[in-house]
Amino acid sequence: MFPSISLAQEIGLIVLFGAGLVWVVGLGHVLWDSRFHQPEPAAFEGLKVIPSQRSSSSHPMERVELTEAEQQAFAHLVRRLPRP
Repeated sequence: MFPSISLAQEIGLIVLFGAGLVWVVGLGHVLWDSRFHQPEPAAFEGLKVIPSQRSSSSHPMERVELTEAEQQAFAHLVRRLPRP
């Protein structure tokens, strides 16, 4: 077919072209179906509203009391962090 490329490259081009053609036809089919087949109103039962994040003091299981040594160690680690 092309004198400047090898047979393996020609086969690769044909496979790539075929895969692209299949993708375009599939995409066209999906778009065509979605145009004429609208989902029913009750078909999607998703969340109506994303719940707001609770504060850390809202539940006792979400908070941890640190000892004095742990607080000092944490403060030391925070001081060691590089500042932007």
